Amino acid sequence: MTQLTALVSVSDKAGVLEFARELHGLGVKLLSTGGTAKLLADAGLPVTEVADHTGFPEMLDGRVKTLHPKIHGGLLARRDVPAHMAAIKEHRIDTIDLLVVNLYPFEATVAKPGCTLEDAIENIDIGGPAMVRSAAKNWKDVAVLTDSSQYAQVLAELKESGSVTQATKFALSVAAFNRISNYDGAISDYLSSLKVDGTRSEYPAQSNARFIKLQDLRYGENPHQTAAFYRDQHPAPGSLVTAKQLQGKELSYNNIADADAAWECVKSFDTPACVIVKHANPCGVAMGAGPAEAYAKAFKTDPTSAFGGIIAFNCELDATAAQLVAKQFVEVLIAPSFTPEALLVFAAKANTRVLQIALPKGGATAWDQGRNAQDVKRVGSGLLIQTADNREVQAGELKVVTTLLPSEAQMNDMLFAWKVAKYVKSNAIVFCGGEMTLGVGAGQMSRIDSARIASIKAENAGLSLKGSAVASDAFFPFRDGLDVVCEAGATCVIQPGGSVRDDEVIAAANERGIAMVLTGVRHFRH
Repeated sequence: MTQLTALVSVSDKAGVLEFARELHGLGVKLLSTGGTAKLLADAGLPVTEVADHTGFPEMLDGRVKTLHPKIHGGLLARRDVPAHMAAIKEHRIDTIDLLVVNLYPFEATVAKPGCTLEDAIENIDIGGPAMVRSAAKNWKDVAVLTDSSQYAQVLAELKESGSVTQATKFALSVAAFNRISNYDGAISDYLSSLKVDGTRSEYPAQSNARFIKLQDLRYGENPHQTAAFYRDQHPAPGSLVTAKQLQGKELSYNNIADADAAWECVKSFDTPACVIVKHANPCGVAMGAGPAEAYAKAFKTDPTSAFGGIIAFNCELDATAAQLVAKQFVEVLIAPSFTPEALLVFAAKANTRVLQIALPKGGATAWDQGRNAQDVKRVGSGLLIQTADNREVQAGELKVVTTLLPSEAQMNDMLFAWKVAKYVKSNAIVFCGGEMTLGVGAGQMSRIDSARIASIKAENAGLSLKGSAVASDAFFPFRDGLDVVCEAGATCVIQPGGSVRDDEVIAAANERGIAMVLTGVRHFRH
């Protein structure tokens, strides 16, 4: 059997010594470069420096060391093409059967606050990507490893049969090309964000989106549409893509979209809370002493819409809460954790999708780690990219603009309503009281219609709006919307302000004898 040759040249040396030692034990010849060669030699492994292999010295401070026909010929020669084999024999080029390369840490370098353009440029790998592309192109003959997580599989196959299977080689090739794509994309993102004066633009001249597919979906929003679910390269802890499905049917496109809406909303509360979402809008939100109370209050807001909804908790779900939730039809149930007794309740409802999204390090106070930094919306042949709406308004930022000052209880209700309104489709009007939603008006073309719908929903649910707080995601353009919520029973209103008719609306609030505060922040959600 012909001796295999492995070229090992890595920037991140985690696990490489152990891997090389195993390769040597299997009779694999080792080639290496620079620091990697020194690491292997110091450990007593027989290793040939690439410079000795090619007969050409490393030069230009290491910029040129593997860019040589003896390297690329050894990687690219097809073993099943006689002309290829004759050519490398003529030029005394040996084949290379395994390539182990990870690249200069460009992404980590540019992520450092003090990174300069010179630092970035010196961490752009040239020889590494060139070798990876050569090996990945010739995947039938060369196994290319670009991550230490791949070492174990390759070793297992070599030990079993003395070779790496075609299936594994192909998978490694795909992973290698993906790595090169991500690497080049990161370089493009960074360099095209730079300005002449050395500062960086928040939005690069070219956007290079790179996501990893988690699963194909049965269909999209409608059965005639196809769909798939992708995640970021490095998903943040506490985000939906980190969810572990504990039971239930496969998630659908709409399940995932609605689950994200529910999860993002419930994460904004720092005490036990429950959010029920239907068709991307919260139809019930409440806080409570525990999950059972929070759910019971949230469900009261709109029991009709809650049927077949998505339910999210920001705290552990116990058996008491599970028994309440199980009384209704639930599409998806989400929580950071579940007691064994709670899971047992839902074991009897095999179709219910139960998702666990672990708390990030730091607990509930670190929920913001799972937020997106940017939002992206697809338009015809283009993209809209913006910073995500992660703005949180604190009580100290509110400006009271009416003669009547809000009480502490009213201030708390308004802040609660404001948090909910942020996650309701515009135009959004949200009635709240006692740490629960009372009526939600969403997605109407007219703000006054949203106000009317919210009050109608409260009436249908048998909830009184007397003494309630109202949040409007954007300013009232006229006083008529304010009149509607006051007639429904609201005694305090929170809104951004900023209308040319603010004075008219404030005067109406004083006339009605209610308290009004302005946030100075708008929360459109389209």
